[in-house]
Amino acid sequence: MQISESEDKRIFARFPVKLAMRFLDLLANKEVQAQALDISAKGIGFVTATELRPLTPLEMWLKVPDKGDPLYTRGEVVWSEMIGPNQYRTGVNLERADLMGISRVLRAR
Repeated sequence: MQISESEDKRIFARFPVKLAMRFLDLLANKEVQAQALDISAKGIGFVTATELRPLTPLEMWLKVPDKGDPLYTRGEVVWSEMIGPNQYRTGVNLERADLMGISRVLRAR
């Protein structure tokens, strides 16, 4: 699903990142590896081998290269689209805006 700029409802700016992450699909009770590609205070975009349905609740841990613990957050899948064989680009809306978390990620990149 392509979103035109006029349909983009983001409040916070997105920043490109390249971070290893893992998430727990709370519906399937399955832990999956992924790669975060962009992040904002209220959302994360990532690529994974697992197709996720909209409204799927996730717990996520981003590996921030600052020698600290992984950044933990929760959110819900907004969209997911196949971009290649066994490769899905997914957008997640976070439960809460995490300005401290985004600040930590941006300082470490």
